[in-house]
Amino acid sequence: MAPAGTIDVRPATAERFDDVATILGPKNPEATVCWCLSHRLDSKTNRSLVGRERREYVRELCSRQIPPGVLAYLDGEVCGWAAVAPRAEAHPFARSTKIPHVDHAPVWSVWCFRVRSGYRRRGVAQALLDGAVRFARDHGAPAIEGYPVDNHGKKVDLTMAYVGTRSMFERAGFTPAAETASVSGGFPRVLMRLDLA
Repeated sequence: MAPAGTIDVRPATAERFDDVATILGPKNPEATVCWCLSHRLDSKTNRSLVGRERREYVRELCSRQIPPGVLAYLDGEVCGWAAVAPRAEAHPFARSTKIPHVDHAPVWSVWCFRVRSGYRRRGVAQALLDGAVRFARDHGAPAIEGYPVDNHGKKVDLTMAYVGTRSMFERAGFTPAAETASVSGGFPRVLMRLDLA
């Protein structure tokens, strides 16, 4: 169980890549796992990256001027991750037929939350969302969107909880902007939005 303390959220820069790997990487470095690329890349590119190639792709993303997400730390220990980027860079969302575009503004998206075992139910996901909002605002985003499940307080399967919940987004100041045709873990997803301008 993690010690009590303050949750600090920081950009996932190249200097913090080992922490990104702690959260997203597999125990077996040859395994082909998501690495939070499935909702960032087109399907052909996503399928073409296997094993260690996925790790190196994420390392390169962390070296860019705008890192691919944010990390949460509790008393100096990395404990969570959230993917956040301009929606135009998240290929499946930019071209989605199930999640609509509200308008033509260059909005950002926050779409994946991971919290390490032993750190759950401590407010880490909420801190990650708040940190993602600050990150997007600091980089000039006019608005930020998320696509959480509308679970009406019902338990969400841990595997599918990566999208967040409507109530989590509401606590961060987001409001519903559109219905979607997307479903996660048996629950409908709703487009939540927060204007930052």
